[in-house]
Amino acid sequence: MDLTGLILRVTAERPHVLLATVPGGAAVRLAAERLLRARDWPQASTPAKADLLLVAGPDLPELRTALERLWRDMPAPRARVHARTPDEVEAALDSGRALLGSPAVQRESAALPGQEGGHREGEHGAQERHEGDDQAPGHDGDGGGEGETGRAGDAHSGPDGEHAPHDTGQDTEAEHGDGRQAPDGQVPDSQDPDGQAPDGQDADSHGDHGDHGDHGGHGEHGGHGGGQTDMPGGLPMAEPGADRDGLTLDRLHLPLGPFLADWPAGLTFRLVLQGDVVQRVDVDGPARPPDDAAVEAFWVQPWLRAASGEPVTAGEAVRRRAAAHLDSLGRLLAVAGWPAEAVRAGRLRDDLLSGAPRAAVAPRLERLTRRVGRSRTLAWLTRGIGVVTAQKAREAGAGGPAARADGDVTARYRQWLADIRHDLPRLEDPAPLDVAVEDSPRGPWSAEAPPSAALIALLPPLLEGAELAAARLVVASLDPDPEELVSRGVVEVARG
Repeated sequence: MDLTGLILRVTAERPHVLLATVPGGAAVRLAAERLLRARDWPQASTPAKADLLLVAGPDLPELRTALERLWRDMPAPRARVHARTPDEVEAALDSGRALLGSPAVQRESAALPGQEGGHREGEHGAQERHEGDDQAPGHDGDGGGEGETGRAGDAHSGPDGEHAPHDTGQDTEAEHGDGRQAPDGQVPDSQDPDGQAPDGQDADSHGDHGDHGDHGGHGEHGGHGGGQTDMPGGLPMAEPGADRDGLTLDRLHLPLGPFLADWPAGLTFRLVLQGDVVQRVDVDGPARPPDDAAVEAFWVQPWLRAASGEPVTAGEAVRRRAAAHLDSLGRLLAVAGWPAEAVRAGRLRDDLLSGAPRAAVAPRLERLTRRVGRSRTLAWLTRGIGVVTAQKAREAGAGGPAARADGDVTARYRQWLADIRHDLPRLEDPAPLDVAVEDSPRGPWSAEAPPSAALIALLPPLLEGAELAAARLVVASLDPDPEELVSRGVVEVARG
């Protein structure tokens, strides 16, 4: 009996996919998430849980080193594929499955010299395939998608969000939440209005967030860090330094990004930690494409086209904006440890992008906004974190939901919900889009000063002094879009 072949076939039947999205790959990520959900393939939140690495978006030389680290951190059997456009996703996934199930490919990969993990970029053509390659395409993606199995592949949801059997071997995204504790060790009310905690667990489960490998754990995988020298165990050595209370504590340098799950694509935050408190934040990125690469900002396409003189209806722009808010909401819910609602938000997002009429999405959207907006547990997890007043937002040049929310993470996700409800009646508005009147998803559109640039500038002071477990929630609640800064259309306008 060929036990190895059997194991590979079982693994390839339903691979855990790690999705690494680069700037310019938002449309590819969305296509991959839809297809993974349709196939019921779980998404992995870390390389250690992944079988298949799917790189989504254009080839950016600046990120190749980080991708190699990500690849080295994946255990065998494994496969790696690249989809540069949405049309390539299905072929890439099929190719990844074929590579993953091939004993010959896996043996050759394990035997390759030169790198820990047995792969050198370009040395083994069978390890990475693009659409159109002669050999069967191969792919594994995780961390950026939201399959029907849950955002991190941890909870399956059937039609209308009902729970279905799931792979109990997957850790849940609840590991990547907040980790806040009630005063005096009291457990907060863990019930939302419908009588269920956000992640299907009691509120105690959220206490695990504080130990969080999503912050420390992702730092272990060099591919997430994007350039910092690895020490034994995958983390840099700590060094002593004075903290804000005048004590001398170890300081740890930890990168977050550029390929964390539910993270701004290509963006890296380099943190200095003392204990679990962020002392300093430096921002790298986003990674910029070479001059001949065509990177387009997906979420602001209607505004870019209207600014270039192309006829665009207000309904098209409003639909794209509502879908963008649902995408941001789903990422926040995944980080907070509520994968079932993250999947529902993703389904609604995809329906809006596919042109579904208002009548088809309104009842489901109402259920989502009621359940998320009234959840006491989610509000408890996020209250008081990352406060951005309207004045502070204006001073930083930020507008849109971040400025209108005038508050913390809780206020911002509730503002997304309010904006989506406001936009719903206008999905078929035939009036021409007025860029000066209609905000883009993250604020008033300007190619010279993209709204995401202001959101990125807001983040370092918000994160300094915060606990590490809260940092991911703050980033997810602002959800800047690095594509706005590197899009070909934006760069051309900015250059005049």
